[in-house]
Amino acid sequence: MQIDSFFAARNSRMKASEIRELLKLLDQPDVISFAGGIPDPALFPAEKFRDAMADALSDQNQGLSLQYSTSEGYPPLREWLAQRMTQLGVPCGADNILITSGSQQALDYLGKLFLSPNDTALVGWPTYLGALGAFNAYEPRFDRLDPMGNRAAADVQADAAAAGGKVKFSYLSPDFANPTGITLSLQERQQVLAQAEALDCMVIEDAAYQSLRYEGEEIPPILSLELTEKGDLDQCRTIYCGSFSKTLSPGLRIGWVCAARPVIDQLVLLKQAGDLHTATLNQMAVAHVAADGFEDHTRLLCAHYKARRDRMLAALDQHMPKGVEWTRPEGGMFVWMTLPKGMDGADLLAAALRDEKVAFVPGGAFYPDDDGRNTLRLNFSSPNQAQIDEGIKRLGRVLRAAMS
Repeated sequence: MQIDSFFAARNSRMKASEIRELLKLLDQPDVISFAGGIPDPALFPAEKFRDAMADALSDQNQGLSLQYSTSEGYPPLREWLAQRMTQLGVPCGADNILITSGSQQALDYLGKLFLSPNDTALVGWPTYLGALGAFNAYEPRFDRLDPMGNRAAADVQADAAAAGGKVKFSYLSPDFANPTGITLSLQERQQVLAQAEALDCMVIEDAAYQSLRYEGEEIPPILSLELTEKGDLDQCRTIYCGSFSKTLSPGLRIGWVCAARPVIDQLVLLKQAGDLHTATLNQMAVAHVAADGFEDHTRLLCAHYKARRDRMLAALDQHMPKGVEWTRPEGGMFVWMTLPKGMDGADLLAAALRDEKVAFVPGGAFYPDDDGRNTLRLNFSSPNQAQIDEGIKRLGRVLRAAMS
């Protein structure tokens, strides 16, 4: 019996995550890893979570925290998020909020909701590889998202029609994007909306890193810009995906979607069919900790991560050979490096692990067509400053040897 002969054809589009595999390197104490996009566990608000869990498991609350619950999510958490979205320029109610098991689940559900085989998803080139993985299961084609609208909407639509589908959405992370660290300007965000109107498609705004700004002026979310223009959230095509994974805890898997009620209603049906609801105990704990000082905690994170970003940029300036370029992000967790043409990030990783015990993510994984092989992603939130200094120094040696 050939078990794989029973698998659905779409499974051939699914690939193992290079980052999931690279995270295994964290168990090797002699490897300095810039690979995983993970927060520093020393900065988790562990004491507050202990108190929150104790409260949720008290005699008074355990009947709620350990029981089945509604698919939409824990009401106090949804109310807190509605207030948070209002602060971000998106006044809404709890009915516009769905709690998900991390924003990764939201991307999976949105792919399932919108994509039929051969439909087109517009994405960055490169883009978050978790989004590619989530959407791939629904058999779309990928096309380049052009934030400045240099490509005519009619041409994009024609290409989608020729492939046998429609343009269904644009997906982007406008603030300190994974993997590049780049932030879209106000003009670029407005152009994304204008292009979506011309294409009559949705916009998925992945805001996982929005709270991690270290410098520069805040720019309104795309959903805020659209709501200001239209005046009615239920008429907005932008879907905002948020997460507590980069701020409070990735392990509790709490994300959310803020969108028009017709979208939320459909996502609730998918949630009911998928896992019934996100763990109520985790939702209650996050609601408790968020209400008890979310802004103070994110300020603490920004101070620590800004220092590490600055340390990495200074080390890159000192140790990188000529011909290597990198981004200078205003926030988030990543620096994106471009190597001279002809170099391969995957080959460089093999040499870096073998010769210098330093890890990163090769850039090809972030492209739908495996392009950009002369790129790589560096994470600065997880290693400490001494590791950043030493790891970038080692990477510089590897690059010089490869370029000689």
